[in-house]
Amino acid sequence: MRIGYFLSSEEYSPQELLEQAQRAQDAGFSALWISDHFHPWVDAQGHSPFVWSMIGALSRVTTLPITTAVTCPTVRTHPAIIAQAAATSAVLTEGRFTLGVGSGEALNEHITGEHWPPAKARLDMLEEAVEVIRELWTGEDVEHDGVYYTVENARIYTLPDTPPKIYVSGLAPTSTKLAGRIGDGYISTQPNAEMLQLFRDSGGAGKPSAAGGKACYAPDRDEAVRLAHHLWPTSGLTGELSQILPTPAHFEQAATPVTPDAIAEKIACGPDPQVHRDLVGKYRDAGFDEFYVASVGPHFRDMIDLYAKEILPHQ
Repeated sequence: MRIGYFLSSEEYSPQELLEQAQRAQDAGFSALWISDHFHPWVDAQGHSPFVWSMIGALSRVTTLPITTAVTCPTVRTHPAIIAQAAATSAVLTEGRFTLGVGSGEALNEHITGEHWPPAKARLDMLEEAVEVIRELWTGEDVEHDGVYYTVENARIYTLPDTPPKIYVSGLAPTSTKLAGRIGDGYISTQPNAEMLQLFRDSGGAGKPSAAGGKACYAPDRDEAVRLAHHLWPTSGLTGELSQILPTPAHFEQAATPVTPDAIAEKIACGPDPQVHRDLVGKYRDAGFDEFYVASVGPHFRDMIDLYAKEILPHQ
């Protein structure tokens, strides 16, 4: 299983993200994920730089493959704009860019005042958006009059030699089936073997699968748990809340009952290498081809060093 590094745009400044990418490459991580958010999940995280600017900057400081995990190409940004942004990213990275897409969250997508649709409509919109993106990547003049999107007299001129792959996120059965049907690969944040098999059974057999998880390094476990609970209490939320809550303040309210112990079950905490090996092992045992670990908290340099010495050489 390939191990990559997950750049959390919600938690780190642009300069810190660039430093993490360089350190991850030097440490031996094989690829990068980067999140695409307008807001952080909670105010304590404190950041949310524009992902397309970050990818341009990353292309100058690292030669690792880069995937968005994930971009929502349906509400906040028209799929034609995503098609152009992704094409430019693929050119800048010399073909090392993958467009990871998903149906999004109200937290990021409702900001223009557009109606936030129900889950089925969001998946229908995602399917049509992917169709529009792929059509524009042909380099031909595109006219599209669809259910959700209109494109008039559009042509993308700056294109890579080969169109980027599109990986589709799936956490529930309906989105996972869609990922299998229209995606070039599968993205998840859960070590769920059943969902991975559903992806394969729905048209994803033979396609790559990637998943992400979080780890919080600190000199002792108690401090790591405290940091993880402070910065990512939303990791303890279940159900559809992550898709429908509109602001960081709402996420903070919803996460009030989440305990530090509950977060410690979701995020690998502390300096013990075995805890981090166990995190990686959950995704390997589930059958994923790639796993991306995100750092939580200020000690990302120490965490990257830990993985360089104790985790990556043994994969």
